[in-house]
Amino acid sequence: MTPSAHSCDAAVADGPGAVTGARHGAGSPEAAAAPAGGTQAEARPSRTARRSGRGSGRAWLAVVPLLLFVAVAFGLPLAAMVQGAFTSTDPQTGASSATFGNLDESLRGAYLTALWGSVKLSAVCAVIGAVLGLLLAQAVVTSRHRALREAVLTASGVLANFGGVPLAFAFVATLGNAGVLTTRLGLDRHGWSLYSFWGLALTYLYFLVPLMVLAVVPALDGLRPSWREAAQSSGATTWQYWHHVGLPVLMPSLLGGLVLLFGSAFAAYATAAAMVGSSVPLITLQIADALSGNVLVGQENVALALSLDMVVVAGLVMAVHLPLQRRSTRWLA
Repeated sequence: MTPSAHSCDAAVADGPGAVTGARHGAGSPEAAAAPAGGTQAEARPSRTARRSGRGSGRAWLAVVPLLLFVAVAFGLPLAAMVQGAFTSTDPQTGASSATFGNLDESLRGAYLTALWGSVKLSAVCAVIGAVLGLLLAQAVVTSRHRALREAVLTASGVLANFGGVPLAFAFVATLGNAGVLTTRLGLDRHGWSLYSFWGLALTYLYFLVPLMVLAVVPALDGLRPSWREAAQSSGATTWQYWHHVGLPVLMPSLLGGLVLLFGSAFAAYATAAAMVGSSVPLITLQIADALSGNVLVGQENVALALSLDMVVVAGLVMAVHLPLQRRSTRWLA
């Protein structure tokens, strides 16, 4: 067998790389450039990795101010609250000791009644606000008038942040004992009282319904028209479409909005303090009374224990809200 035949057999045995080497020859410029090109190809990912490593490091440095702000604005107060909630001071000697008495006291008597009152009020307002907000949002999304949609969304953004003393004053002037509508419509003769559970619930709905509109409109926009068209082509009615397609897809967003409304109503304080005072038992009002010194001697830290109860409830709300929000984003992306 000739030497050229041996080289062809070796090229076939070694694969395409050997064919290239046999074609160009060991001393050809192409053969000399091939290893260098391979080295550059191998070096390029390493340089990219180094750049990405430096970029991630700079990204962490950019987040440091935010982390410091969160630690100072939220971490320190939370640590002080937890420490105070489990600390008791002896009125005789002034010595401090660890105790569960404050937390136990916060779950008894008037404090427990206030906690359940806040939970009940928040749940009622969240359910009613979610239903009304969903209906209003659906009407806005299906409207053909773009100006109406923009006006409703703009008003919702304003009203969702309208609360506190101005909101309480507006409702007192309108639906209070001497309010405009109360006197003209004779609501007081029918047993209406703004300074009651349902009066406070009506006041809360003023900012909870717009908040629900803002929370659910993006989810309604995410419902693809092709889904409804496919359902209609299959002979499905409107009720069947919403029962089998629309509501299952919207359910994470609806539950997330419900939880968001519950948390907003549960944490509201200024409106209730300015309007109902102590006529409606709420945990926020009990915390304000305890902080102002309206407690027994030796129970000065009960307010911190009540605040810890609120933090636990808020943490449970967030633990439910965040997974629902991620799930709705995945469905409607």
